[in-house]
Amino acid sequence: MIEQIIIFFQIVFIDLVLAGDNVIIIGMVASKFDLKLRKKIIFWGIGAAIILRIIFTLITAYLLQINGLKFIGGLLLLYISYKLYKDVIKNKTENEANIKVDKSSFFKAIMTVIIADVSMSLDNVLGVAGAAKDHYILLIFGLILSIILMATVANIISTWIKKYRWIGWIGLFAIVVVAIDLIYSDLKLFL
Repeated sequence: MIEQIIIFFQIVFIDLVLAGDNVIIIGMVASKFDLKLRKKIIFWGIGAAIILRIIFTLITAYLLQINGLKFIGGLLLLYISYKLYKDVIKNKTENEANIKVDKSSFFKAIMTVIIADVSMSLDNVLGVAGAAKDHYILLIFGLILSIILMATVANIISTWIKKYRWIGWIGLFAIVVVAIDLIYSDLKLFL
């Protein structure tokens, strides 16, 4: 029971920290259009991203059961932690500068949102799947929470993280703990 409570809070903090950057990208892309098109871009972009995130979560949860891949997933999460430290804690957002939007096409804008979210969702999916371990109900909870945060309150959360740095540090710590746990669980099989 205590393990499930710890996993629950790890998932919540991972989602809090990692949902913000996805929505910043979506907001940047949508902001180039008038209000009517902006709402459609956000709706269709997030809708497609949700479907892809569900597929990625299921694949990741399966892959993390294979010996050796947890080690790789843990190393990837450590790298993601380092990038988060630079982006969130040090307040440098390289991703914002790299997104270019062609204002001429509604479809191109939706595709930009989908591609940006897919490329940025790996950290969230890997973090939540790694934290959930074999607790599939908590995995589903983490997926639903990340979708809700992405679709509704991520802008507020990103503001909170900038204003209250301790939220970012707690999320960063949760990700590092999950990364170390993934690495350790694979290494102990070989030791």
